[in-house]
Amino acid sequence: EGGGSPRRPGGLAAVRASPAVVLAEVIKAFGAPENAQRMEEARDNACNDMGKMLQFLLPVATQIQQEVIKAYGFSSDGEGVLKFARLVKSYESQDPEIASMSGKLKAMFLPPMTLPPHGAGTGGVAAS
Repeated sequence: EGGGSPRRPGGLAAVRASPAVVLAEVIKAFGAPENAQRMEEARDNACNDMGKMLQFLLPVATQIQQEVIKAYGFSSDGEGVLKFARLVKSYESQDPEIASMSGKLKAMFLPPMTLPPHGAGTGGVAAS
């Protein structure tokens, strides 16, 4: 019975940071020159091809996020990034600031062409 407390410093206590704080740090990390450079290279390699975007851009974006969120107690693997994404998602509906930052973050590594052009597939004027 050593009475040692199981709580690790910097463990889950760190996750108590607001998701907005962590999101802001992640967005700042994407803006850092070396990370912006990495994203730019990945974008060039992908040539706006959706499949290649996932192949080149997503791993870089994931790494950048991992580097930030591990300081907040998330595991520095894919699972940590997923947990963080779920946490952010759960706050989006209650907090417009988080929703806005989350949108900004997604825009950094998702190609703009994920949205179909307005009127596509809705039987627009041309269909009559």
